[in-house]
Amino acid sequence: MLVSYKWLQEYVDLAGVTATELAEKITRSGIEVDGVEQKSDGVKKVVVGHILECEKHPQADKLNKCVVDVGEEEPVQIICGAPNVAKGQKVAVAKVGAVLPGNFKIKKAKLRGEVSNGMICSLQELGIEGKLVPKEFADGIFVFPSEVKVGANALELLNLDDEVLELDLTPNRADALSMLGMAYETAAILDKDIKWPETDVNPSAEKAEDSISVKVETTEGCPLYTAKVIRNVKIGPSPLWMQARLMSAGIRPHNNVVDITNYILLEYGQPLHAFDYDKFGSKEVVVRLAHEGEKIVTLDNVERTLTGEQMVITNGSEPVALAGVMGGANTEVSSDTTTVLLESAYFSGASVRATSKHHGLRSEASTRYEKGVDPSRVRPAAERAAKLMAELAGGEILEGRVEDDHLTIEPVTLSITLEKINRVLGTDISESEVVALFKRLQFEASVEEGTFTVTAPTRRGDITIEEDLIEEVARLYGYDLLPKTLPKGAATAGGLTKVQEKRRTARDFLEGAGLYQTITYSLASEEKSAQYALESREPVKLAMPMSEEHSCLRMSIIPQLLESLSYNIARQQDSVALYEIGSIFLHNGEKEQPDEQEHIAGALTGLWVENAWQGEKKPVDFYVAKGILEGLFEKMGVADLVEWRAAQIEGMHPGRTAEIVFSNEVIGFVGELHPTMEKEWDLDDTYVFEFQAEPIFQYELPELKYSPIPKFPSISRDIALVVDTTVTAGTLENIIQEAGGKLLKSIKVFDLYEGEHMNKGEKSIAFSLTYANPEKTLTDEEVVKAHERVLAAVKEKVGAELRG
Repeated sequence: MLVSYKWLQEYVDLAGVTATELAEKITRSGIEVDGVEQKSDGVKKVVVGHILECEKHPQADKLNKCVVDVGEEEPVQIICGAPNVAKGQKVAVAKVGAVLPGNFKIKKAKLRGEVSNGMICSLQELGIEGKLVPKEFADGIFVFPSEVKVGANALELLNLDDEVLELDLTPNRADALSMLGMAYETAAILDKDIKWPETDVNPSAEKAEDSISVKVETTEGCPLYTAKVIRNVKIGPSPLWMQARLMSAGIRPHNNVVDITNYILLEYGQPLHAFDYDKFGSKEVVVRLAHEGEKIVTLDNVERTLTGEQMVITNGSEPVALAGVMGGANTEVSSDTTTVLLESAYFSGASVRATSKHHGLRSEASTRYEKGVDPSRVRPAAERAAKLMAELAGGEILEGRVEDDHLTIEPVTLSITLEKINRVLGTDISESEVVALFKRLQFEASVEEGTFTVTAPTRRGDITIEEDLIEEVARLYGYDLLPKTLPKGAATAGGLTKVQEKRRTARDFLEGAGLYQTITYSLASEEKSAQYALESREPVKLAMPMSEEHSCLRMSIIPQLLESLSYNIARQQDSVALYEIGSIFLHNGEKEQPDEQEHIAGALTGLWVENAWQGEKKPVDFYVAKGILEGLFEKMGVADLVEWRAAQIEGMHPGRTAEIVFSNEVIGFVGELHPTMEKEWDLDDTYVFEFQAEPIFQYELPELKYSPIPKFPSISRDIALVVDTTVTAGTLENIIQEAGGKLLKSIKVFDLYEGEHMNKGEKSIAFSLTYANPEKTLTDEEVVKAHERVLAAVKEKVGAELRG
């Protein structure tokens, strides 16, 4: 919201308070002011000039030689290239020595042999954005009305000597989306009175109800619709002061009638719409829901197809406006309009928001309806607009308003005790001070035995609970004046939950292992959202995605990690290792919230070890990725519960992929990308892993028990087993552990051989077995028996033979 300091002065006495000081006070009271713009900062010596003569430049077809009276003893000659310059115009002239925006200095110059003593300016050259310049002056110089005085300060006439406060409003402060709303706020802060604009009119004898009727069929979406009729208007430019204020507020002037509706929008915060009565097509206004597939061409000349949930204004048969969003082109006020049908209504914010989003059409009106307008201003805004149309467009106001009223919104009344206010704020404010603060806000307030009864006006829709009243007291009393107090009560030591501790442990381990943490988007394309998902479900689609690439919630983190890998590789980072602890989302049926699961995922490519001084290089392989996970599970205390099984997973290398099994449940996988996927992502050998974090984080670790160092020696035996290539080391390890019994304390794989001395389809896996008894010294006989049980078990279950 842009607030003109000069305009605000019309409602509140700001004597002795500069714009910068006011901005500081407003910010300290709870509404942030992003900045104060001085419209003509550094600009000087720009005056109104009167063009006495204008003729073509003798040496240039596109230039004109003008003689201009700038209020000095002698007129000056100025060369101007604007296509609309003409004799008799009053224009903005930057005299020699003037400074324009951008520190552009005007000097005496010679253009094609002719002297130019100054510059005739367009509004853009004076610092006004091109999109705000009236269309008739968009490609040329600005022409003042004939009544302005020659030599007058052009910056003042164009409101460029003003200062504009830019407010950063939160959604709950819709009341501040108008000049009167900010007048209430300013008056409360400064403890001043408000001067209201005049709305009294002198209507004609003819009654408005004889020219129009109003019927609302959808009272839930439009509880109040009021209409006024103004005859004999003369369409033309609005006064310069109005155009200047509109441009300062970011709105382009059009004509006097349309400008008045926009002016009231800014002044009251109440959107209005002006229809050309003669183009309306009937003498009745009907507000209803659109018919499915019904069409309307809006003021932006776009044909829009409507749905049955969207509210429209009709002439009884066809739509003439999208309610609260934009009018229709078929009833637009134009240069030949003579009678205006003026609409002022209270539309449901939810209805306007749905229509606006569906059509991708946001307007100043829809913004205010969405956030909530003050129902008590619907009628005064219409009266004020009618008064201005009579004054500025020569209109004749028909007596009365025609309306359909089903509005039942009442002011909110709340009770709160003085004790609670002081207890929450830590203050010692008296009853009289609190009552005075509420009166400054123009809230009705009374107090009895320490309890306040406060009625908040309808303009303050954000006041709904006791805490809102406490906030109002605090911000007007002054946040800076609130005492510094320490909280009282029993203190509770802070700390991490068990899940938070485990999450931090996982993060510390993975970073210690050399992986870098990433945080990627939870959104993906429909195709990528399902890649590498641990469960097969329909993707969760967004209702209004930003793009096709971000249209669904992800079901796996790996595609985002691969995108990050590819991005880094493309920028000559040859070795990259990334991980992410984040959420994935699984479809849980229509109209149901998706299941959210926390996953841990990683992706590695390039070299894992590069020791330049020793010449050592180790590329990433399956065992590096698996080893990282083994170390992580060991750190988390669950290594004994994890198994690894060879797996076939779409998008993964068929011989270098394993499932991660935790407590007999598959929770994830680790392995190499399939070559086709590596090519798709423009990657070399790349290894990834992903698993569900919840089973690991939620697992209750058994109580740690101390085991003393064994007193008795252990005995080691090495065995090399020849097995089919389909048999995994993990399978053999499980068989050996079960058969070895209590005496077998550890098993380690130390060799894998698949070479020329092996039969086709066979491999040799070597294990080192350690036997020990904590209670006595082992005998050879005990070890031999245990070892024979191991050899018999592996032969029986997987056909393993000792390698000779």
